[in-house]
Amino acid sequence: MKTGFIGLGAMGVGMARNLHKHGLLTAVWNRTAEKAAALAEETGCQAARDPAELARQCEVIVLCVAADADVLAVVDALKEAVRPGAIVIDCSTVSSATARQAADSLRERGAYFLDAPVSGGVEGARDGTLAIMVGGDQQAFERAQPVLQAMGRAIAHFGASGAGQAAKATNQIMCAGVIQAVAEAMAFAKAHDLPLEKLIDTLGKGAGSSWYFVHRAPNIVRDSYPAGFRVRLHEKDLKICREMAAAHGVQLPLIEMTLLHYRRLIERGHGDEDISTLFRLKDELFAAARASQDA
Repeated sequence: MKTGFIGLGAMGVGMARNLHKHGLLTAVWNRTAEKAAALAEETGCQAARDPAELARQCEVIVLCVAADADVLAVVDALKEAVRPGAIVIDCSTVSSATARQAADSLRERGAYFLDAPVSGGVEGARDGTLAIMVGGDQQAFERAQPVLQAMGRAIAHFGASGAGQAAKATNQIMCAGVIQAVAEAMAFAKAHDLPLEKLIDTLGKGAGSSWYFVHRAPNIVRDSYPAGFRVRLHEKDLKICREMAAAHGVQLPLIEMTLLHYRRLIERGHGDEDISTLFRLKDELFAAARASQDA
């Protein structure tokens, strides 16, 4: 199954490498051509000149780009050359409405579109252990299994076009809640002078543990927040969640609180750090209380 990959960012490059390991990767394209050229040299695949050239030689095309407008622009570029019966798998996180629009656009050319956003961080992308939430045609989903299984471990079909993105939005709300809890708990633990590394090791095996606690609380100990899931990207995702909730006439407090906190972090220059940098704001609460008591 000849597969092309578009979008070689922090997640995409690991996913493309796993396709290569499974003998599937035929061509790559990236807006920054140097990234595509480097991966092509590493894997022996072709660095396509544009999305259309990639589409002409691939049965499956995987996208992993940043935003709704990017997905629609790439789909538009693919349309002129995509093969009838080809499957476009979009692993970006965008709105359900964008997924449905992309699916309608490719259907006109006899091609299929699966919205297939992923979760699992750069580690999951690197190791091929992502959770993949899929919406779209059931038969296309079944045909795409070799590609999906090369990138992920937990793969589920949730329904028609847009359902995968709705499942991912659910995940992003959960991530907001978990990282809020982890940041507050670690600030609380620091204020009580607990040995944080020992705490992470112990609580990581307890009932309150989570993937984010185990993998991202160590950032807090090191006071270093390398990009795993950037603040500005989660902000973008939560704005999508806000719009989807608003369509039902609902405003969710967790989304609103986290967006407020992310806006403060971005204004202070932390937008490209991992979301565990939220600890900075929680730690400041305790620092301000100590300063007030000492005054």
